[in-house]
Amino acid sequence: MEKKKGFYTLKGYQKGEPESMTASMEDYLEMICRLLLSEEVVRVSQLALMLHVQPSSASKMVKNLKDDGYLLSERYGYIRLTDKGKHAGDYLLFRHDILNRFLCLINQSEDELEQVEKIEHFINKETVYNIEKFLEQHEK
Repeated sequence: MEKKKGFYTLKGYQKGEPESMTASMEDYLEMICRLLLSEEVVRVSQLALMLHVQPSSASKMVKNLKDDGYLLSERYGYIRLTDKGKHAGDYLLFRHDILNRFLCLINQSEDELEQVEKIEHFINKETVYNIEKFLEQHEK
């Protein structure tokens, strides 16, 4: 995609981008992947608890992610990742980690969860990989 020249609103920059997950979809998929790091399966109730949302909201998002091919789930059952979901989720965890490490480095702090959550959905892959290269050179 060709870079736009000049100033645009956020929506103006987003026009013409390939269809992708919404920020909320990313948050849910990232949390599912995070939970699966220590659990074999995830339930909707567990997901809702971790994201501080109502179970009905989590259930709707699980259905959306399932419809888009990221998850396998059964009503009132377990949530599992498809290959597509695993691939996307691995990147989301990676992106989160890179941004947290970067912000901790420049802000000289231990944790930057809130800041990461606010910016992670708006940064492109090229920038994430460039930050990773920067961190390789500047972290002790």
